[in-house]
Amino acid sequence: MIVLGIDPGTVAAGYGAVRSEGGRTRLVACGAVRAKRSLKLAERLRTIHDGLAAVIAEVRPDVAVVEQPFAGENLATAIAIGEARGVALLACASAGVPVEEYSPAEIKRAVVGSGAARKEQVALMVKAILGLAEIPKPADAADALAAAICYLHRAPAQQQTALPPRHQDTKIKEGNNKSYIEPPRRQGRQEKQQRVFS
Repeated sequence: MIVLGIDPGTVAAGYGAVRSEGGRTRLVACGAVRAKRSLKLAERLRTIHDGLAAVIAEVRPDVAVVEQPFAGENLATAIAIGEARGVALLACASAGVPVEEYSPAEIKRAVVGSGAARKEQVALMVKAILGLAEIPKPADAADALAAAICYLHRAPAQQQTALPPRHQDTKIKEGNNKSYIEPPRRQGRQEKQQRVFS
């Protein structure tokens, strides 16, 4: 199965997809969808939505994981994250992808073993779990991959196998999961910074 993690944001939304098969967790793709800061909020949100929709169409995940907001955020930050989460949830729902949500502490606990782990520790564990030569970049992508890994660690095995195999006919480029492939820049406002295929 393929799990897509999303780290929502109003300027950059990280995404990371992993494949679980035979007891192994492998990297499928990761990167970030970016919007220009100079754009008005509505335009940035549309850019983020369209970029995530394109990622979902390409990766075709069986389930998506969207990080919940941190309870300690100030009001302005919480509102912005809520808006970013809204477009991420909409992109998933429009594609018919079921969504799970975990708090930052739950994700850290599942990946590192401590809900108080630092972001650097989480990124290092993501690198180790996926058998990568380097920490995934940008940081938004590493956070998104951690969310996807959290689902695989927390969801019961029967729940994972019960999901419909949406990706059976998906063509994913085979390659060395320790090499990073920089995609060509597409026209349009969304930008995927980095994708890795395995």
